[in-house]
This record gives sequence, C-alpha cells and structure tokens, in this order.
Amino acid sequence: MSIEEDLKEVKDLCELCQNCALGATRTNIVFSGGVPNHKLMLIGEAPGYNEDMQGEPFVGKAGQLLDKIFESVGLSRKRDIYICNTLKCRPPNNRDPLPEEKEACRAFLDAQLEILKPRIILLCGKVALTSMLNTNQGITKLRGQWFEGPYDSVMMPIFHPSYLLRNESHEKGSPKWLMWQDIKEVKRVYDSL
Repeated sequence: MSIEEDLKEVKDLCELCQNCALGATRTNIVFSGGVPNHKLMLIGEAPGYNEDMQGEPFVGKAGQLLDKIFESVGLSRKRDIYICNTLKCRPPNNRDPLPEEKEACRAFLDAQLEILKPRIILLCGKVALTSMLNTNQGITKLRGQWFEGPYDSVMMPIFHPSYLLRNESHEKGSPKWLMWQDIKEVKRVYDSL
C-alpha cells in the first residue's frame, strides 16, 4: 500500500473512535492537513472550534499565522509539511487535553509517525512537547532546541502560533523574534536533508 492508503486506513479507524468522551462531542475528527511526506511533520495540541467544524488542523487565525511563518522561509503546508495533533477531537472550550484523552488518541499519532517516519518533527506548543518528550520543563525553556525523536528523527519544540498572537512585540528576545530564529534553524536542517 502507499503512504496515502496507509494513512487513510488509520483515519478511517479514527473516525469510528469512541475511546474517550470527546468522541461523542466532536463535529469532525481532525486527522491531518498538509501533505504526507518523510521530511517535515508538525504536531500540534488539539483542534479548536474552527478545526472541529472544518476537520482540518490550524485553519483559524493561529493557522493563518503558522502558514505565514512557514512561507517566510519558503515552506508551504500544501507542498512541504504534514500537520497533525496529539488529539484528533476538540476538547470542550479549547481546554488542555486530559491525560486519559491523550492516551486514548496516542495510537493514531503513533501510527502517523510510523507510516511517515519524518526526519524533522516540530512540537508546536506545550501539549505536543509534553506528549513527545515526557518532560515537565516548559516550552519557553526548551523551544528552539533539537532532541532525538522516533525513527531517527530530530524534534524541535516551537511556540504555538496562538501564543504568538497574544504577544505582539517583535523586539529581540520576544516570542515572535525567537520563533523567527527557530524557523530559520528548521529551514537550515530541512535544506540539508
């Protein structure tokens, strides 16, 4: 089977999932966006309202900013990036996922990782960071650093674009300035593959 067929098989199982209470409250599962590839995967936190309505990750204001960030270094979700979340269903009121929800959804994320075996994994936000690195350290301390990931990948925690929307400054040392440094480093490694 092709990568696309393998992913569709997992997505079909995900659409039937009732492993946690979120299965009963979702409008759509939010399985993935972008393009399946072996180079670059972004793992976000959980779907928000817009994502739940459309069934695609990062489609609201945070997603628009994420697209601009990638475009600033010549990357595009339509061409270069596979995007998924730790959770495939929206938690009520956009609250952080509960441990049992992350556990119920983990098999789907693991399947996506196993099928794609991406070389670079971006951990977008606190929930993705703690899910993949099993750490209590915060995103502010770990962002911009490379860590060993599954299937011989490297992982970098990055700020969630919703956090950047709440922090307007572009001054040196600000979250937006730090994200610019991080995305340039991601592009450097991406280009070396």
